[in-house]
Amino acid sequence: MSSAKSNKSYLKRIKVTRRGKLITRSPGQNHFNAKEGRSHQLAKKRTAKFVMTNKSKSLFLAHHK
Repeated sequence: MSSAKSNKSYLKRIKVTRRGKLITRSPGQNHFNAKEGRSHQLAKKRTAKFVMTNKSKSLFLAHHK
């Protein structure tokens, strides 16, 4: 019988805070920023709250609370 494993591709993109909140960057914001204004570029770098159901957390983030 094997134990549940954490999904490593998710863990590389998500930071789990001490209180269990999930923080991530908006997807698809790394490229094509040359023509954007500076404030737009910086806005894309900001982190955002990532919402997951408890069921999804148990599936993908098995060993993280």
